[in-house]
Amino acid sequence: MTDEKQTQEQADEEMINQGFQELLDSYLATKHRKKVEIITKAFNFAKQAHKGVKRRSGEPYIMHPIAVAKIVCTEIGLGSTSICSALLHDVVEDTDYTVEDIENLFGPKIAQIVDGLTKISGGIFGDRASAQAENFKKLLLTMSDDIRVILIKIADRLHNMRTLGSMLPNKQYKIAGETLYIYAPLANRLGLNKIKTELEDLSFKYEHPEEYAQIESKLQETQAEREEVFREFTAPIRAQLDKMGISYQLIARVKSPYSIWNKMQTKHITFEEIYDILAVRIIFCPKNPEEELNECFNIYVSISKIYKPHPDRLRDWVSHPKANGYQALHVTLMSNKGQWIEVQIRSERMNDVAEQGFAAHWKYKEGGGSEDEGELEKWLKTIKEILDDPQPDAIDFLDTIKLNLFASEIFVFTPKGELKTMPQNSTALDFAFSLHTDIGSHCIGAKVNHKLVPLSHKLQSGDQVEILTSKSQRVQPQWEVFATTARARAKIAAILRKERKANQKIGEELLNEFLKKEEIRPEEAVIEKLRKFHNFKNEEELLAAIGSKAITLGEADKNELREKQTSNWKKYLTFSFGNSNKEKPEEKEPQEKEKINPKEILKLTEESLQKKYIMAECCHPIPGDDVLGYVDENDRIIIHKRQCPVAAKLKSSYGNRILATEWDTHKELSFLVYIYLRGIDSMGLLNEVTQVISRQLNVNIRKLAIETNDGIFEGKIQLWVHDVEDVKTICNNLKKIQNIKQVNRVEE
Repeated sequence: MTDEKQTQEQADEEMINQGFQELLDSYLATKHRKKVEIITKAFNFAKQAHKGVKRRSGEPYIMHPIAVAKIVCTEIGLGSTSICSALLHDVVEDTDYTVEDIENLFGPKIAQIVDGLTKISGGIFGDRASAQAENFKKLLLTMSDDIRVILIKIADRLHNMRTLGSMLPNKQYKIAGETLYIYAPLANRLGLNKIKTELEDLSFKYEHPEEYAQIESKLQETQAEREEVFREFTAPIRAQLDKMGISYQLIARVKSPYSIWNKMQTKHITFEEIYDILAVRIIFCPKNPEEELNECFNIYVSISKIYKPHPDRLRDWVSHPKANGYQALHVTLMSNKGQWIEVQIRSERMNDVAEQGFAAHWKYKEGGGSEDEGELEKWLKTIKEILDDPQPDAIDFLDTIKLNLFASEIFVFTPKGELKTMPQNSTALDFAFSLHTDIGSHCIGAKVNHKLVPLSHKLQSGDQVEILTSKSQRVQPQWEVFATTARARAKIAAILRKERKANQKIGEELLNEFLKKEEIRPEEAVIEKLRKFHNFKNEEELLAAIGSKAITLGEADKNELREKQTSNWKKYLTFSFGNSNKEKPEEKEPQEKEKINPKEILKLTEESLQKKYIMAECCHPIPGDDVLGYVDENDRIIIHKRQCPVAAKLKSSYGNRILATEWDTHKELSFLVYIYLRGIDSMGLLNEVTQVISRQLNVNIRKLAIETNDGIFEGKIQLWVHDVEDVKTICNNLKKIQNIKQVNRVEE
């Protein structure tokens, strides 16, 4: 046995040394200053710290930090500080060493980054506040001091996703959901396009394995056809570029499985109907770096003489790069075969920035300086502002961050002609808050392109916006609906909260005065009566309304209270803000709770669905859907579809409450689904539709609504079905009816 153990240890040792050697080789191949000594020191320290520990896959734990350091070095392009931090990123969390130890050995910079990467140990925030959201908050706080923290975190997440197969299913959903919700948008925002795509695809693979496999096989089946299209389409382009004497390479870019699936879901189309699976990328080496912008446009002009460009689909990110630094010229051309094909024109520098994001900027700077990171700075500043305003709820916080991450940009101009980048769908109100909080809180309207518009007006790229203000204007509650950017929402919410608090205080005093005058004791039942009488959700709302003079206490209130005055003086009301959990104690019933083991897969049987588990109202899952369970605060198990937006939030914020589930049903229970139909109207069509559903398949229709417009009909059918197979069969049979062009399952 000892010999076996010894042999195993030797093999592990070899594997570790080989992994480290590969890391060093890839580091030495970069342009960074060669600080091999400190990297070796960090490796030896981490190796000793994690000695004897194994990962779930069975390999030595140190292989994970080495793999993360490799990603940091080769795929993100960072230098020695980041590589050392990546090697050490789990030491403080998993061993007895502290941040101070790291600082003594490796200096304050590395220690600060490692500290930023160390998770906050559980229990500080109680059950309600999600530790996940708090850890994420900490990560962002440290990131605003040093961007490398988040870049290493993304590398850590990428390696975890690559090795997710050895994890338990509930962990897989939690990590995949969190990746899709937070880390993929983060990678995108930092310009790590390649990593973003891989994170999305891996999440998709674990959450929807069947759909992933289907798309993969369809991509393989159509590969030869795509290669042929690419050859034919690029032949005249190659000839033209050669004639111009440009040094270039032509690459076929194929859409990733996740983005194909996403498009199929949102547009309700089949794989075959997606026209932009293939795009062409021209990457050229400029003759003169000063002229690279002009060369982009020269290439565009020359290829648009070969093929006709789409009039509305020229995207110029060369003159105005995206906020994540992305630069390219996108043009969509009509091929000789009648297909629209997108061509992306980039220089080699632009391509590096597109693949590696901000890290690539450093590559092209002489002193490794950072004057070009203005956009990143702006973004980090926004995040800082959100963090400064503590959000009461973890989910709100994650949502707010997401608003910032996902934003695609539009360009608008100030009255003086300054260019401002705003997220897409921004309103005039968002623009006002982006200029200054004071301008935002006092704005009364705006002029867009010299025309007067309301605050809720959506801005378009190229608009010139002037904000009109008034000293007497105050922040209105409905503004929260108009605002779309995280910054504006956070500011409005903070101002309203402040006002509400002040109004509650005044309301409390006014109410006490009123009750004193009428000689009514301020007991809880009295307040409750007033709350019901004025129809407010809770006591705080009632007080705020009294304080803001929205309601004035008078005769009607007296009559209401006198009429049913109780003689119960037992409870005295103490006004307490921020604590409206008055009815909590009754919640706990002495009922026998089922013990749930999160490590096991939860079987969803007919019996359990009827008695124990709740089907989520937001996504209406049915047997056969990819689903997961969520244990709520009252220990109820709620079943959600995995791609449901509510489930996505839950996975990211309360991952420890996620359960893996599988269906075990026997076609006894019926579930409601909605099927959307569209096609060309003809005689007897409705009859055919109902026959297919009722006669052939023996399924009950609950509701049918169809309307015709200019010979095109569209409609929705509500059906009772047993599982997903029923839905598939119905959709396939309906598609066979002549003149029906589109059939798919939809949410309500």
